Amino acid sequence: MSVRQSLLAILEQGPCYGYQLRHEFDRRTGSTWPLNVGQIYNTLERLERDALVERGDADEHGHVYWQITDAGSAAVAQWLSSPVVRTQATRDELAIKLAVAATMPGVDVAAVIQSQRTASLRQLQSLQRAKYAGGEADGPEELSWALVVDSMIFAAEAEVRWLDHAEQRLGSHPRHAMALELATERPKRGRPAKAGTALAGAAPSL
Repeated sequence: MSVRQSLLAILEQGPCYGYQLRHEFDRRTGSTWPLNVGQIYNTLERLERDALVERGDADEHGHVYWQITDAGSAAVAQWLSSPVVRTQATRDELAIKLAVAATMPGVDVAAVIQSQRTASLRQLQSLQRAKYAGGEADGPEELSWALVVDSMIFAAEAEVRWLDHAEQRLGSHPRHAMALELATERPKRGRPAKAGTALAGAAPSL
């Protein structure tokens, strides 16, 4: 969703062609999430289908310029003024991996955590040593790069803290008490209850 809205926001500044949009996206995100041209054009076609952009004529070099519509401008304004909602249903591979490993007989969960901690610390140190490789220092492109890298640093630091917490929490339980054997009861057909609903129900009232 962020790619779609980001491309729309760039088009709010003026018509662009595909490669130009990719370049502008890279400039504004520090080239942290590179996009391929196919992804750009697929997104543009979906935006055109939703009447958020319009396809213009090609120039003398064959570049087809895309421009935003009034509906597209409204969508950009709504995106910028709305908070990003991180739902409880988002799957985190590391959290799922540890949750499953903790319930499997014979798995050394401490070793799993230590292996991940080593990789996470290595990534954190790499991010902390990162230097802007662009041109103008203290310019707008350097600022956008720094914002993205800072976000990644905070996320890596949080991951290391969570691993420490998980290790401490798992250490307080006897290993034999945590293992889950396969259930003997046959599950009923149908979808299981959503985890988000269960978590919401368990939330304390204020």
